[in-house]
Amino acid sequence: MSSYIEAIENITPEIYENLKTAVELGKWGDGRKLTAEQKETCLAAMIAWEMQNLPEEQRTGYMGGQECGSKSKKNQAPIDTSLFAPASGTRH
Repeated sequence: MSSYIEAIENITPEIYENLKTAVELGKWGDGRKLTAEQKETCLAAMIAWEMQNLPEEQRTGYMGGQECGSKSKKNQAPIDTSLFAPASGTRH
């Protein structure tokens, strides 16, 4: 396991960007397609590197201060339902 940790510690910002691009595009810089295993390994390495080198809000998967839907709806203005009423004099 220490060889994995050492490998993560040796990732430079340039290598990290190359891994990130490969995962995003699904292929290496030379055009070869990533296998599912390569994509999984790259993503795991990216996340491990981000934990040591990036603030939380810049990491992969960061969602911010999310609230559940019922809490966030309390702060919204009410919807004007008259917009959805049928117009007078029209036939449907």
